[in-house]
Amino acid sequence: MKIGFIGLGIMGAPMAGHLVNAGHALFVHSRSGLPASLASQPLTVCDNASQVAQQAEVIITMLPDTADVGEVLFGTNGVAEAELAGKVIIDMSSISPLETKQYASRIEKLGGYYLDAPVSGGEVGAKAATLSIMVGGPQAVFEQLLPVLQLMGKNITRVGENGDGQTAKVANQMIVALTIEAVSEALLFAARAGADPAKVRQALLGGFASSKILEVHGERMVKRAFDPGFRISLHQKDLNLALSSAQKMALALPATALAQQLFNSCVAQGGAGWDHSAMVRALEQLSGFAIPAQ
Repeated sequence: MKIGFIGLGIMGAPMAGHLVNAGHALFVHSRSGLPASLASQPLTVCDNASQVAQQAEVIITMLPDTADVGEVLFGTNGVAEAELAGKVIIDMSSISPLETKQYASRIEKLGGYYLDAPVSGGEVGAKAATLSIMVGGPQAVFEQLLPVLQLMGKNITRVGENGDGQTAKVANQMIVALTIEAVSEALLFAARAGADPAKVRQALLGGFASSKILEVHGERMVKRAFDPGFRISLHQKDLNLALSSAQKMALALPATALAQQLFNSCVAQGGAGWDHSAMVRALEQLSGFAIPAQ
């Protein structure tokens, strides 16, 4: 297929690489330029999103925030300036479910189809093509594009209609944040009590407390390896979506609010660009004790 890919950051670059390695013709655009990992690949670099959409049958976006997706789709030299009849937009960013429904409606009025397909699994999952992908949109379009999605992920679920994929992603990010907080507290407790946090983590991986967060981010905490990954600023954006939506629904999310405050503490320490596993640093500051580097 002729596939467009807009947004070649930490996640987008390896995802696009899987598509071109599978033999698809790729048309790409990224405001940060072509990453070195794709420099030798047989793909076409476009000057803007409109050029991508003009040449591609399917246009994938992987962008930081709701406003970024809106600008790429409907701004100057955006996707919507191209002829979209019969084409499919797949937004794999993590953005507002409400705005997603509006974006989908606008694309449909232009003759195109829209899938919201946010992902979970981080940089590791993007590189290994093992991302979990949560999809909202028409069943027939989902089935048609499933082979493309399978090149980037393993656990691929159509949750429902447009916006439902993004709702699932917000729920995912709530669970991830709260699990990071729990792992942070547990390893900090173990270290302060005099146990080896690396060995405690190893022991816990064999029991009911085991999780992907304990496996991957627990190791980051022990090794003090906080280069992203998934930046705290991006996780804050996702939790803001959860908390603002909860306010509109009169829904109490106290633990989610706590996780957001701990991220705020990290940002206050200059850590907006740290990996989200660095939430442990906020707890360390409160405790006056840090996990010793292994």
